[in-house]
Amino acid sequence: MGFISFYTIDSIIGNKVESALQSNLKQDLLTLENALNNLNHVSQQFAYGGGTIKRLEELETVQEPYEKLRLNNEIRSELNNITFSNPNIGLLMYYDAENKEYDFENFRVRGDFQPDKLPILAQYSEITYYGPHISYNGSINQYVFSIMRKVNLPDKDMYLYIESGRNALTSLFAPQNRKESSRRLLLLDPTGKIAFSEVSDSFAVQRLFPETNPNVLSGYSGGYFWNKEVSNQGWSIVSVVPEKELNQERNRWLLQISGIFFLFIIVALFFAWLLWKMVYRPLDKFHREIKSLIHSNEGEHKEQTYIPEFDYLLYQTRSMKRKIWALYEEVEQKEKRRADLEVEKLLYQINPHFLMNTLDTVHWLAVMNGQKDIDKLVLSLNKLLYYNLGKMGETSTIGNEIDALKEYLQLQQIRYDFQFDVDIDVDEKSLGLPSPRFLLQPMVENALYHGVSDDGYIYVGVMLQEDGLLITIQDNGAGMTKEMIDQLLDDDTEESDKVGMGIGMKYVKRILKANYGSESKLQIKSEQGKGTIVSVRLPLPAADSESLAAIAASAPGGEHPL
Repeated sequence: MGFISFYTIDSIIGNKVESALQSNLKQDLLTLENALNNLNHVSQQFAYGGGTIKRLEELETVQEPYEKLRLNNEIRSELNNITFSNPNIGLLMYYDAENKEYDFENFRVRGDFQPDKLPILAQYSEITYYGPHISYNGSINQYVFSIMRKVNLPDKDMYLYIESGRNALTSLFAPQNRKESSRRLLLLDPTGKIAFSEVSDSFAVQRLFPETNPNVLSGYSGGYFWNKEVSNQGWSIVSVVPEKELNQERNRWLLQISGIFFLFIIVALFFAWLLWKMVYRPLDKFHREIKSLIHSNEGEHKEQTYIPEFDYLLYQTRSMKRKIWALYEEVEQKEKRRADLEVEKLLYQINPHFLMNTLDTVHWLAVMNGQKDIDKLVLSLNKLLYYNLGKMGETSTIGNEIDALKEYLQLQQIRYDFQFDVDIDVDEKSLGLPSPRFLLQPMVENALYHGVSDDGYIYVGVMLQEDGLLITIQDNGAGMTKEMIDQLLDDDTEESDKVGMGIGMKYVKRILKANYGSESKLQIKSEQGKGTIVSVRLPLPAADSESLAAIAASAPGGEHPL
């Protein structure tokens, strides 16, 4: 950014300075051309025709002293009028090249007049332009421009010499100690030689200027930057400025930009340190804290960042770590306990298998001894135990539940000394539907133990409806009060066991909640002296009527008479 800014400012300053120098040089060229044109115009008045030329011609032929004096006075008077009416005209006189004498000068001439030693700016057949030189006017001591034009006189080599006025070119060629800027001027003749130089140590007079191509108007040479403008007469004016002064403003900008850049570096380093301290270090500690989550044996970190937000995050992370590893320990303990339970389960399975094998032996002994009632009893008990002691959590079907219920009722009819009737009404389409194991027997057992006596009646109905499978257990026993029903359905406390149906109904409620959640419903209706109706509604599996028909067709059994 600093480099681009410096490059941009350098270009702007360079273009601005070069444009200003070129503009000033054009103004100087215009001023100089106007001065020379003014000299050229005055010289034309005195060199071609007019009263002055006629008087000069008469002066060459007249012999009378009085007449010569008159003509001399008229010529001088006319020259003086021109000089006073044109302030840009200085020394003016006629010069005889053959005799090397001058006459009719309007000011005192300093020393010997030697035009052949003047610096030639441009030279033509009848006029010669001289570059800046010390004036021959004895009353001034400054640089002037001059021209020398041939006068149209027969049989005489006569020239008119004119210098610029006192203040005509003061702004251009004043003494160097009076110039405010370090800009200096050079004048080149049409061949490119230096006719005048204000810096002769680097650009000596009568030497070729370093750049001779007329199309190149600016450049660098000898530690100076130069601009050039070419006049209509073919000569050129050049301004030179020390390169170090030209670069002074650019160097000042470079110094300012360097200072700003250095300050920016310091500020950037400060903010980098601040971010490292306030963000990177806390994040690094937070990162190490996160990595330590997988290492349970690593000691708890207590270091702080002293930044409230990060310290709060570290506190929460460390708290989460403690809770996670506490959960890990709890899971490990549960897994260990589960393995112990599996072993214990295997041990407990030994006794049921031993019991079933023993009952099977009793069954065959009864058959061999002709004890048909004992054989029937043992066989039913063996089937019932085999079904009820099946794998925990294994899903059964409605048909299997009905078969197990029939075996149970057959055992109870042999056991009890009173008569009771059981009516089982099952929709054949529901036989193949899934059902929790050991669902019907606890409800029928409760009806049999607590609701039925002599001439008792139990109805078991399984109906397939649109909104689910409805299971109904109805008896004509003693019934229950509303308080007993509410206590039985809502409480899991010891009070519910006192109802008499507590253990079996607890199992039914829990097995329904475990398998169906809130989708199943258990209702009890009862009146004292009129019996009890227990209804269970199970949700249907996600299958259409055709699928249900297929399940029912593949289900075992058919009618299930008691």
